[in-house]
Amino acid sequence: MKHHNLLVLSISLLLVFNGCSSQQKKSDRWKDGVVKEEFIYDQAPFASCHAGTLAETTDGTLVAAWFGATWESKPDVCIYLSRKVEGKWTAPENVANGIQNDTLRYPTWNPVLYQVPNGELQLYYKVGPHPNSWKGWMKISDDGGVTWSEAKKLPEGILGPIKDKPVLVNGKLISPSSTEDNGWQVHFEISDDFGKTWHKTDPLNGGHSTMAIQPTILVRADGSLQALCRSKNRAILQTWSKDGGETWSALTKTSLPQNNSGIDAVTLADGRQLLVYNHVLPPGEEVKGDRSPLNVAVSDDGENWKAALVLEDEPKQRFSYPAVIQTSDGLVHILYTWKRKKMKHVVIDPSKLTLTPIVDGKWPE
Repeated sequence: MKHHNLLVLSISLLLVFNGCSSQQKKSDRWKDGVVKEEFIYDQAPFASCHAGTLAETTDGTLVAAWFGATWESKPDVCIYLSRKVEGKWTAPENVANGIQNDTLRYPTWNPVLYQVPNGELQLYYKVGPHPNSWKGWMKISDDGGVTWSEAKKLPEGILGPIKDKPVLVNGKLISPSSTEDNGWQVHFEISDDFGKTWHKTDPLNGGHSTMAIQPTILVRADGSLQALCRSKNRAILQTWSKDGGETWSALTKTSLPQNNSGIDAVTLADGRQLLVYNHVLPPGEEVKGDRSPLNVAVSDDGENWKAALVLEDEPKQRFSYPAVIQTSDGLVHILYTWKRKKMKHVVIDPSKLTLTPIVDGKWPE
């Protein structure tokens, strides 16, 4: 009987151990390829943060920016910036504000960094009381983000990149943009001289039945462009251009759900497309859903997507507004808002991702 009890105990412990191992393996599945996870800062001179952006400077320095304040839309919202120097992030530095004069101050919004090839580092951002009335502004840095020029207002009617980075295609800088003053409308702004002069497309949608903003641009192997958009239509929307961004197709639904929150994507050096978003379908017919989990998907063609990573999955929390770039060493860097309290930075090796097809818009179990 004693030996029997020992055998039963051994089998039970083995089952528990295997169960734990299985659970651990299941949990780790959605972290394959993650090289590093870290917060940009531990303490900051602001209570709330949001809307991050990333760039790699000409000397290989990683730069991050976001807005911080007591809360979004408050007059004290400023643009903050950090640089990765010798493996550590510098303390957040206030680099732009919305002060108009001695008695008037507006919040700043949605910074976007862009490194001109072998040139200046650009910082685009918006200033105004609300997204339906904000204006586009920019600053430049000739030393990789250490010091910045005076703020310059963009030409009337030009807002700059609204949330996600511009792309350079055949010498043209194509800025993904949108407006919110007449419904939600997507358009693109194009510069042939890296932001000195601009022209823009017409809106792609009416803004009331098809409601989209904050496009992110992907470049396909044949030279055509694809833009994916945040929407209120319960799906990420897409549009295509075959003439370098001058004209675009009508917006259509992708197979991926949308929770009315920001997304970002990047075309990898190997030609694949990588998307960071909340894989959340709002309940019923609602257009807004939770901002958790935060997911990464990869596609060979921009249309058929495979599940890669779950960066965050804490219920009822907010993990949102990702920015994503691929640096010269081949690694992918993601910056996102972590519970509106901190900015989180994740590094992934795209060659190490485990990919599982997303079928019928459902994240695989």
